[in-house]
Amino acid sequence: MLTNIHDVEGRNRATRDWKKWVGKLQELGKEEDADSIKSWLRSQHAETIRERKAGALPGDFDLIATEFHRWVSDHKGKLGLQAGSDFARFIQQDFAFYANWYFQIRKAAENLTAGLESVFYNAQNNFTLQYPVLLAPLRMEDAEKDLLRKLRITAAYLDILIARRIWNFRAIDYSTMQYAMFLVMKEIRRKGPSEIAKVLKGKLEHEKETFSSNKNFRLRGANGRQIHKLLARITDHVETCSGMPSRYMEYIRRGGKKGYEVEHIWANHPEWHMDEFNHPNDFEEYRNRTGGLLLLPKSFNASFGDLPYEKKAKHYDGQNLLARSLNDNAYDRNPGFVRYIKTSGLPFHAHREFKKADLDARQELYIKLAEEIWSSDRLERELDT
Repeated sequence: MLTNIHDVEGRNRATRDWKKWVGKLQELGKEEDADSIKSWLRSQHAETIRERKAGALPGDFDLIATEFHRWVSDHKGKLGLQAGSDFARFIQQDFAFYANWYFQIRKAAENLTAGLESVFYNAQNNFTLQYPVLLAPLRMEDAEKDLLRKLRITAAYLDILIARRIWNFRAIDYSTMQYAMFLVMKEIRRKGPSEIAKVLKGKLEHEKETFSSNKNFRLRGANGRQIHKLLARITDHVETCSGMPSRYMEYIRRGGKKGYEVEHIWANHPEWHMDEFNHPNDFEEYRNRTGGLLLLPKSFNASFGDLPYEKKAKHYDGQNLLARSLNDNAYDRNPGFVRYIKTSGLPFHAHREFKKADLDARQELYIKLAEEIWSSDRLERELDT
């Protein structure tokens, strides 16, 4: 590209800008400069993708991933690269703009950032496809407030979509999601904030699988890490809506002495529940349902996890508010929590015992909490922020 800039001074300026941004991107990681370029080109210029059938040829989306340098060379006309000034513009304006926003998004993916929290949440689920999707609606002529609004709306959509898929035992890996994300990327490419919110909210509202579509969501197989993150979001949501400071970064910590674990309210003793379950397998399925789970420090689980509910319930009172809500004390002299219950209408109440019906009630509570956290109305709220 630089050799096509025949003006020596112009080429030197473009070279300096290229080196500046490549160096900055490499601060994030070894391959981040290439990943940035792929995300940029896909977000703004990919028009085709390999069809989902045997023998299909790779499209723009696929070729950019494997040979973006050759793809640019083969698509100079489409990219408007003819005169030397076009190549200078492509480096100094286009690349610099999208590299800058890629850098900001990647930083938000690594560190919880006010206004861009959803970017962090998506990264926690290893959803790398978010980067080209987030860049897709951005335009160089946009005001910064509109750029940030677009990022918030799009990241919130992805956060909701990912949570719904996890709740319904659907995969969110790259190969499963790339075709759908390519279509989303094209639909919102260079669109305004209001149109993005309308398009993405419409897509969410047409989805058949929501939280209420899987009332038996539970811990199973290899979804332990996903359950941990969902419980961290739900626990933090209850507390922040009750006027307490966020402890999300604490709750997502898994390793070390200060890490948190998924705690079963029912200890693993099916013989204690033979009045309601005829077979240990039925007990185990119910025990793993989300309504029977909490997020608690490892030390708590080691000390109290094997006790019957009646003996360990009182110890929940010293833990997070979601755990405390099992006890009567959580509702006394706690105006922030009481106010939240009243305004949200959520069916919180204490449980003197924890039978099958109690777990069912908590399961319904968790579903309603998930619907509140991951509501499609969030997109409109982000639009108004």
